[in-house]
Amino acid sequence: MSPRSLNFLLNPVRRVLFFAAAAGAASFAAAQSAPARPAPKFLGSQPDQTEGAKILAGFRNVGIQGDYWLKFDLRVMPRKGDERRLEGEMFGAQGPDGPLTKLLVDDLGNKGGSHLQLYLLKGGRNQEAWEWNHGQRGITPSRVEDDGLLASVQGTDLTLFDLQMPFLHWTDFIYEGVANVRGRPAHAFLLYPPTPLEIPANENGTPPAAVRVFLDTQFSAMTQAEWLDAAGKPLKTITVLDLKKTGEQWIVKSIDLRNHRTRAKTRFALTAAALGLSLPPETFDPQRISHPNPPVPADKVERF
Repeated sequence: MSPRSLNFLLNPVRRVLFFAAAAGAASFAAAQSAPARPAPKFLGSQPDQTEGAKILAGFRNVGIQGDYWLKFDLRVMPRKGDERRLEGEMFGAQGPDGPLTKLLVDDLGNKGGSHLQLYLLKGGRNQEAWEWNHGQRGITPSRVEDDGLLASVQGTDLTLFDLQMPFLHWTDFIYEGVANVRGRPAHAFLLYPPTPLEIPANENGTPPAAVRVFLDTQFSAMTQAEWLDAAGKPLKTITVLDLKKTGEQWIVKSIDLRNHRTRAKTRFALTAAALGLSLPPETFDPQRISHPNPPVPADKVERF
């Protein structure tokens, strides 16, 4: 057989091998560039994703109705060492783009005396946060960058990321079905960030590759949230322990925040609440974060 005839026979083979190799290289490159993320765990047969989207969309608009004030304790329970207790207050309202929150946390056991830290949070799709230390009188509040959202609030296992819950607005999610959480049925969703969270690891752990949330089917309240790594291993678990009915509304009474990396836990416990308030808009002005808080009418306060 002549060389020309041999080339004629081999060229198609070379072309097939070339395109197969190119396709393989492209697939490998795509796999390398695609962010690693945990796979869903369907509960029974694969649930209706359209119905799941409706459930999640309805929950995004659920929250405490009207302006409110909450008082709470934070009990820090490390795996080793002494426990600590912090006190906090929270003023909240619904803004034009999402919930508004002013948070005050006082570390009563700080060796240097009381240590008050203030935070201002704007929720919704375009979230923002500011912080101010009570010892920095005359200094304007600093804006919290992305790496600060996962930072510990006063050495607890609570973060601003937990309070803002940006994952509820992630549009890339999978409805996994109805699970049993602490003896109650709850809708399970696995939510993925729009892009990998480019937040460096800090003392409170690494940013989640996904968050699994469980929404109570009756109360439209989140009963549990799990931060997951790319392999689906829990990094942190937030569990609602109790709900409390105040007036016509159900609000969270106690929550456990468990850090699986340090095996420490922080318990949030509500001690008082006042709903149906009329808070002045400047309550949520970052430039007035250090101004005195609005008074809370005594007749509106319910203590637990």
